[in-house]
Amino acid sequence: MKNVLDRSHNRVVIIGGGPGGYEAALIGAQLGADVMLIERDRCGGSAVLTDVVPSKSLIATAEVMGTIHDAGTFGLRVRGGESETPVVPDLAAMNERILGLADAQADDIHSGLVRAGVKVIKGTATLVDRSTVHVAEAGGTEYDLSADTVLVSSGAHPRELPTAIPDGERILSWTQLYALDELPPHLVVVGSGVTGAEFASAYCALGSEVTLVSSRERVLPGEDEDAAEVVEEVFRSRGMNVLSRSRADSVERDGDGVVVTLADGRIVRASHCLMAVGSIPNTDGIGLEEAGVAVQESGHIVVDGVSRTSVPGVYASGDCTAVLPLASVAAMQGRIAMFHALGDAVFPLRLRNVASNVFTAPEIATVGLSQADFQENAYEVETVTQPLHTNARAKMLGITEGFVKIFCRRGSGSVLGGVVVGPRASDLILPITMAVENRLTVDQLARSFVVYPSLTGSLTEAARKLHHHQA
Repeated sequence: MKNVLDRSHNRVVIIGGGPGGYEAALIGAQLGADVMLIERDRCGGSAVLTDVVPSKSLIATAEVMGTIHDAGTFGLRVRGGESETPVVPDLAAMNERILGLADAQADDIHSGLVRAGVKVIKGTATLVDRSTVHVAEAGGTEYDLSADTVLVSSGAHPRELPTAIPDGERILSWTQLYALDELPPHLVVVGSGVTGAEFASAYCALGSEVTLVSSRERVLPGEDEDAAEVVEEVFRSRGMNVLSRSRADSVERDGDGVVVTLADGRIVRASHCLMAVGSIPNTDGIGLEEAGVAVQESGHIVVDGVSRTSVPGVYASGDCTAVLPLASVAAMQGRIAMFHALGDAVFPLRLRNVASNVFTAPEIATVGLSQADFQENAYEVETVTQPLHTNARAKMLGITEGFVKIFCRRGSGSVLGGVVVGPRASDLILPITMAVENRLTVDQLARSFVVYPSLTGSLTEAARKLHHHQA
């Protein structure tokens, strides 16, 4: 990409240094704009400091522990005795490593921005109008910046219930878990969406007794029904207590523990409680109303496919918008905003092509249209589900749960979407994502060579079965 812009007439001011902000800043600088990024904490935002990087690092640690525990099924024995628990978690050491990884990632992002020519300002920012941003630096200096383009990428924070306010010790939000120095003996997780399910899965693998409080009929209500059913069955088989159709009314501190009161009067006593009941966008008090930027009743900023808000020249990206709350989507929104604002070629965001993953054990990865989308026109779509346990590589790895599911259009065979449930589903979903993005057919997918033995062989096997159905 060539710098062709006049910096003096292309100043970009970005509010927030998360994925939506720092990725936009890099593109803006690459295109030759004068880019200033204001971040109140550290570059990377909550995705790096308190959310994605730390949580997935914790999950990776739990995965390693699970592998060690299952070593006996591969004929491996741990030297030094017949202990039933060959490895125990040192939570303080784990969290020190996790936070160290987050710090290192934040430093790398900051260094990359500086090398690219972005001016990073530590402080807070407020919109004054469509082309003016007021900056209050951490050191106390305040001033106004004129901007040709403004991008708001202010993120979100954990939602709190008035009857269950986190105290950082026993009642916790997901940003506070990394201050613990001992594994919770009994952790109640309130909320069975992605965040709740991921942490419940991880702490169960680490050895905590886990009670998962789900207000819905099943865990992960927003995911593929078959996939969620597999995950819930695995949860229960590993000893997790899943309370379906149960709503938490309140959580109170009780000495060295907590008391969780459910709506039907039942009481759950535990050592700790994690509240995972959604997020609130960080849009209050940053001047959106004064600048005329439209927001939803929930506080989310309204944007279109190229990240424009209701005010010309003002864009928004990430969890402060009403689009999918994924770091990958935030980053793409930010990049698209810069391409559009600075006159480069731009392709609007297409949500049906977004791949997402739930980092439970097993993982759930999805892309494209879902089975629920086809209910009214089921005849137009063909579906095949290929279980993983029949795969040779899966047998070698001891994988007994999971499947690959592919949807295609009847007649043409165009791949419309897919689901992968199993270890490393986040990696296995890529071929289906590429098929959806590039409008490939199941026959084209089936003709692709895969390594034997490999888990990807189940993808092409599923595709071949769909060809057989069309014959």
